[in-house]
Amino acid sequence: MQKSNKHLHNRVKNILYSLTGISLSENKDIMISNRLHKLKRDSKYQGDIEDLLDEIEEGAYTREFINSFTTNKTHFFREDFHFADLKNRVLPSFAKSGQQIKMYCSASSTGEEPYSMAMTVLETSQEQGKNIKASILATDIDTNVLQYAANGVYRFSKSSKEFPSWIKPQKYFKRRVQKTLANEEILIKVKPELQKMVTFKVMNLNDKSYPYEKDYFDVIFCRNVLIYFSNEDQNKILKKLFSHLKIGGTLYLGHSENPQDLISCVDRIGQNIFIKTKDFY
Repeated sequence: MQKSNKHLHNRVKNILYSLTGISLSENKDIMISNRLHKLKRDSKYQGDIEDLLDEIEEGAYTREFINSFTTNKTHFFREDFHFADLKNRVLPSFAKSGQQIKMYCSASSTGEEPYSMAMTVLETSQEQGKNIKASILATDIDTNVLQYAANGVYRFSKSSKEFPSWIKPQKYFKRRVQKTLANEEILIKVKPELQKMVTFKVMNLNDKSYPYEKDYFDVIFCRNVLIYFSNEDQNKILKKLFSHLKIGGTLYLGHSENPQDLISCVDRIGQNIFIKTKDFY
């Protein structure tokens, strides 16, 4: 039985890698088992799990499989020093020049990160007394979380410390109370002015190329997603992203991620904050 489970887990890892480039570590066996059974249940598949994996390898249920095995841990203003840098260093020059800032969130999950970017733009516009024109592209491989993000409805706790002191959530969200059998639940919905700033799209970071122009973005957020890829694939993803970042543009990485081969092409100016100084060849 143990050998059978190991075989199943290895099959899942191989299929996931072939579809997404995501590498699951050896300590994920319990998670794999739980998500496999949930996938079988949610997809109402009548055969056994081996047969389901056969069908996935042949091209069926691939979207459901990918959605089941992607991790979506996030919250508003996660690693808020990056948003403070965006507000205090990056955005004021765009307020002054009147040029549009083009930003990319490369693993948007349920939407908290790109909406945090949008709130930062609006807050800076108010501080600077000038409207900053901004476009935010947010992509993810998981279609379920993209739909959640597009809906823009989130649970809210009064004790939450997600929002920094310079953000007043009531400015950017509509609040409503939803009564459940156990208690009252506070929900917040993103206001239209925030939603219209963000475009959500499906994209796989492991694709051979990305559908953007060279030197297109002024800012790229690629945070806490590279850790799910091998070192070799992390490097490939960073180089692809980097080709779409303008000289002088800013790359924000997660706390445990680094620019790898790009280190000679960037200036590090803060905690995993990098300015592109030249192209990588």
